[in-house]
Amino acid sequence: MSAQDPVRFLATGDEPALDLSALDSPIDDPISERVAQNLQRLRSKRHLSLDGLARLCGVSRAMLAQIESGRSVPSIKVLCKIAKGLKVSVAAFLENRAFEGVEVLAASKSKRLVSANGTFVSRALFPIDIARHSEFFELRVSALGEEDSPGRGPGVQENLVVAQGVLEISVNDERYLLSTGDSILFYADQPHRYRNPADSEAVAYLVVTYPERLDRPQNAKRPLNRAAFFISQISGSRRSRSCELGMARQNRFFKRSWL
Repeated sequence: MSAQDPVRFLATGDEPALDLSALDSPIDDPISERVAQNLQRLRSKRHLSLDGLARLCGVSRAMLAQIESGRSVPSIKVLCKIAKGLKVSVAAFLENRAFEGVEVLAASKSKRLVSANGTFVSRALFPIDIARHSEFFELRVSALGEEDSPGRGPGVQENLVVAQGVLEISVNDERYLLSTGDSILFYADQPHRYRNPADSEAVAYLVVTYPERLDRPQNAKRPLNRAAFFISQISGSRRSRSCELGMARQNRFFKRSWL
């Protein structure tokens, strides 16, 4: 080891030298990077210095600096202490978007999906900027209106409850008539239909659950993103005006619009 190379230890025989400079480099771990970015964002939003956050959460300034720079992966215990100091959920550190555990979606800004003839309207009750394991929709079906779905991906489930009016749900050749307050759970990878047999509007709330998370690595083979996936499965073969959002891609059957 030379005086100009103080970070390498002498090795014996054919053993390679140990390069300690790598210890100063950030950890190549997407989770560590996400935690680091979210910690910096949450701290900056509250105008807290590292010293100030250290006093709030009981974690040393040095440790916070290492986590924020991506050079240290915090334990669950440490992460819980930091979350308590910042008054956020631990999950806020694992999000890949700016979300601190509470988000209000104004009705006026909700994204809506309207069928070609206007008799079927679906409103997303969740932020559509990120894929998720489950999705929540408000469905409105006009009098005598109906909407067909050829079926979703394998293992996808739908759980629907009628909030107003009556709604007939068909799964393959079986029909189920639901009154206000009734609910149904079924595998949605089969052809199914939503039909309003009454002369007044029906309102229902739908939870779609996927068998696995949709936010897989970008290079992994995956279905359309959640908004486009929902669009592609409930449309049947009818077409409507072109999509206004880039995420709602055209498939071989149709186009839909989020309004």
